[in-house]
Amino acid sequence: MASIASLGTGSGLDLESIVTKFMTVEKQPLTALNKREASYQASISSLGTLKGSLASLQTAAAALTPATGQSATAKFSTYQASVADSTIASVTASSSAVAGTYTLEVTALATAQSQSLKNIYGASEKVIDPSGGNTLTLTKGSGASATSVNITLDSATTTLADLRDAINNASAGVSAVIVTDTNNKQHLQLTATDTGTANAVTLSGVKFAAPADPADGSALDASLAFDTTSATDSAAKVNGIAVSGSGNTLTGAVDGLTINLLKTNAGSPTTITLSRDTSTLKNNLYSLVKAYNDLNSTISSLGSYDATTKVAGALNGDATLRSTQSQLRAVFGSVPSSLSGATYQRLSDIGISVGKTGALSIDSTKLQKALDTNFTAVANAVGAYGSIFKETTDNLLSTSGTIAARTDGLNRSVTDIGKQRDALNLRLTNI
Repeated sequence: MASIASLGTGSGLDLESIVTKFMTVEKQPLTALNKREASYQASISSLGTLKGSLASLQTAAAALTPATGQSATAKFSTYQASVADSTIASVTASSSAVAGTYTLEVTALATAQSQSLKNIYGASEKVIDPSGGNTLTLTKGSGASATSVNITLDSATTTLADLRDAINNASAGVSAVIVTDTNNKQHLQLTATDTGTANAVTLSGVKFAAPADPADGSALDASLAFDTTSATDSAAKVNGIAVSGSGNTLTGAVDGLTINLLKTNAGSPTTITLSRDTSTLKNNLYSLVKAYNDLNSTISSLGSYDATTKVAGALNGDATLRSTQSQLRAVFGSVPSSLSGATYQRLSDIGISVGKTGALSIDSTKLQKALDTNFTAVANAVGAYGSIFKETTDNLLSTSGTIAARTDGLNRSVTDIGKQRDALNLRLTNI
């Protein structure tokens, strides 16, 4: 039996062409599905772009938002501190500082107590006299604030090196080293780890053994066995008022100031100058404006339509895009409740204006004048609007927000299209 070489052979009909055209018609729903899917995917991608721009604004707004319980003035109050003679001291300031000038006269620097054991020993000599007990007590400070550490020593085995190690391991506020002289004899040196009289350390509870060489010393009670250089506290005058500390860093002498003393200048006071630094507030405000303008540009592009080319943005006519833009613009439309009756109630009061395209601009001269006139009022205004922008972007970007809901809906639509495509492909295969 002869085989048929092709469709329509012997019939006079072009069946292959007829089937091809028929299948082209049958595939049109699949083509439409693919176009819809591409549109949905473009919208999902564009919503991701929108979220990225919103996140940048959210970050910029967070930098302008005071923490819970923190005033706007405290958040933005930073100071520049300088010392006329930087060899005398260095100064840092906190938000509680007060702008002004202060005279500083350093009359004494704090020093640490140092002690040198009077007896000297050979490396292998035993240094503890058993008749004086075997518990060495290291006492830091005096009175009610004194702290003590006890060290048990073995008089039969303790050398000067053993004593050094025991003292260092006790972490009792004093460090020990051995200096070996040209005659190979060992000298024990003790130095308090912290400066000031309150950190001086005394030793008690044992006696030192007589050195083998009488010329190296004799058995002495521990309280008398050291040559001691006493610790001293730091002393200075700020605006003529005497201040002091156990260390060379004064933290409570002047509100908000930490003064690090470096050198004495008795009789020749230097000057500390403290001025408010507004750069942090201004820089953060400029960052907010930039982030807002970038977002405004993104929204305009996504929602655009070119009448000449008839090309529309990926989210042209999208309700979520319009809602986002509306919520952000509404921030400028009302005065925050916290600013009711305030000197500066709107951002325009401090030099920030909205242009025809919705972009923001800053009049730097007006802003600086407002800062110079009433820093607290500017800080309150910036903090209030920063909080509102933060709250608005938080809501828009939340998992229950409109953007997330719109994205979830589009993703479900893409999934549905996938199912429809599978069904259509099966039908086309059967045909």
